[in-house]
This record gives sequence, structure tokens and C-alpha cells, in this order.
Amino acid sequence: MSVLTGLDIFESDKNFEDYKNLKIGLVANQASLNKHMEPAADVFNRLLPGHLSALMGPQHGYSGEDQDNMIETSHRREKRLNIPVFSLYSETRAPTDEMISGLDVLFMDLQDVGTRVYTFASTMLNCMKKCASAKKAFVVFDRPNPLGGDIVEGNLLKPDMYSFVGTYELPMRHGMTMGELAMLFNEVFFIKCNLRVIPVKGWQRTMFWKDTGLKWHMPSTNMPCCETALVYPGQVIWEGTTASEGRGTCRPFEIWGTPYINPAEIKELLSPKALNGCVLQEYCFRPTFNKWKESLCKGFMIHVTDEKAFRSYLLSLSLLQAVLKAYPGNFEWKKPPYEYEYERMPIDLIIGDRGVRKNIEDLANVFDLEREWEENLLKYDRWRRQFFLY
Repeated sequence: MSVLTGLDIFESDKNFEDYKNLKIGLVANQASLNKHMEPAADVFNRLLPGHLSALMGPQHGYSGEDQDNMIETSHRREKRLNIPVFSLYSETRAPTDEMISGLDVLFMDLQDVGTRVYTFASTMLNCMKKCASAKKAFVVFDRPNPLGGDIVEGNLLKPDMYSFVGTYELPMRHGMTMGELAMLFNEVFFIKCNLRVIPVKGWQRTMFWKDTGLKWHMPSTNMPCCETALVYPGQVIWEGTTASEGRGTCRPFEIWGTPYINPAEIKELLSPKALNGCVLQEYCFRPTFNKWKESLCKGFMIHVTDEKAFRSYLLSLSLLQAVLKAYPGNFEWKKPPYEYEYERMPIDLIIGDRGVRKNIEDLANVFDLEREWEENLLKYDRWRRQFFLY
């Protein structure tokens, strides 16, 4: 049997009956679909006609129309339902008093990708804080983590690196669902939110996306495939550099490169351990937009051959260090701003620890770095279990 999402369970278990006669808001996007590919807003309108009073969209927009970071989405009106669509990635990244004043409860149905820097978790945290202060109930429709829930990876975020791409001391690959993160946030930030999570049914922590039986719906414009999510915990670090992370191609993050590198030379500098569970295909591409637009870039396309063995973060740090070593005169870190941070370096916000960036610059062994953060990662892995729903 295929996995059922929280949205599916909302209907099948008749949870919706708990919300009759209430004014409802919904944070969702184009991937917020049930098993019949019916949008969440239409599900509400069918089950609780007339009760859906406002829609809200995260980064990239309610309809998933906008690219890249700091591309803001405007507010608008949903003509068919005749309700407002508020942007939570605009002049504000949290609901305002105006947005929730007429609501009794705010629902959220967003597909996360299992990586700390993906901003949907920050949007959820902001919604929880606002609902708590305004005495509104908050409900999360849970969805599977496409990377599974067993494996965690990377250094923990340092508190001085908190930002919109880093809400808490999580590793890059956190191994939690959105519902579990909501419970974690409610506890560690003392939010006291009136929180309810409607869990997924049939999902196990050992499952990757392909094991769920669910169709992949793009949660954002540069997450076209479930394979993209597999490489994203590492490949997102290229956003903190002037190298192309593959935006402007059909397979962003799986493809990356720059005009100045020789892929064969980079591959020679990699430890075989970095290539566990994957194959690097030498690749040339011309981005149609974003970094190096219309320039010939050389690099790799990453093919994951064994999801359980593959460690995206270690691979990408190894690739980054190889580029630094081979092309110190060409390589550059991206300058601010990045996700509304105008002073701290984008790479530090993404990695979550200035020390890791400095060690990479000093050409420290990546696997020695992994051993340095292993104890904290093990502590996190044990601590997070109190919030498990599955």
C-alpha cells in the first residue's frame, strides 16, 4: 500500500469534522496535493465549504512561480474561491496580524526535503510563533522526509549562525519530518503553540522517497526530482560560491560547474571514500539564467547509485575543497546578501559554522572534520528521538 500523507488522513479519518464552524487559513503551495492530485485548498473547500478564509505561500510562491532566493512573491487574490493569497516571502516572512486576524486555525501542508537550509521549516517556525502569540491553533499535515528518517549528516549549526536558512542547531541532513520539526521547535523555543500534527500513515524511517509509492510533486522550482533531494544536502553549498549549482539547467544541484575547471583534474583530487554510493559524470552545460548565464560551464552530473551509502555533504565539501586547491586564483565565495542577511557570508550561513569554512580554506582533510563533529552528531541523533512520530 502506498503511503498516505497527513492531507489524505485528514479526509479518510474524518479529522476535518473537528474544524466545522471555524475560519481556516492554509499555508501551502503547488505540491500540496492529496493522493488524487487534488490541491489542499480544494480539499478544504469540498470538505468544509466556505470555511477556508485565507491562503499563504512560502518561498517561491503559493503557486511555485518564483526562482532563487530573495525573489519576493506578491500578495494576490484567489478569484475562484474569492479569498486572499498572502505571501510569506515578501516584505514579511511571518504572518502579520492582518493575515490571521479573522482566523481560528492555521493549517500548513508543505513538502520538506530533509535539509536544514530549506526555508519551509523557517516559515513553519514563524507561523507557530505568530499563532502562539495570537492564540490561534496550528495544524501540520505531515509528509515523508524524501531522504528517510534514519540517516543524519553534517555538522550542527552554531547558534551564531541562526538565520532564515538555519533555525536551530540541526545538522545539514536532519532526518525529521515537518511534523516532527514542529514538535521540536515547540519544545526548544518554548513557543507554547496549540499544535496538532496529523501524521503520515505507512511511512517508515528507512524509506527513501522511491519506497513510498507517492508521486513526486516539485516542492520548489529547483527541486524537479526526488533525485535532486538526494544531492541537495551537499550541493546547496555551491549557493555560497560563484560556481553554478546548476540553476538554469533541467537538473539543478545534480549538475554543477564553472567555466574554469577541468573535471578530470578535480576527480583526481577526490578520495574514493567521497564517491561512496555515486558516480560523477563529467558534464558541460550553459545555464539559461542565474550564475554564468549562457557561458559554457564544465563540471559534473551526480548519479546516486546507492542511497544508503551516499553522503552528499561529504562529497560536496570534498568537491569544494578540490576546486579551492586546484584553482585558488579563480575560486570565489559569494558575497552577501543571502536570504535577507546582509553581513554574514552566505557560505557560513549555509554550512552553519565559520570554522568549517576556514578549515576547508586551509585544506584540512574533510574526513578529519567529519570525525570532529561525529560526537555532537551522535548526541543529536539520540536527542531527536523524543520527537519521533514514526
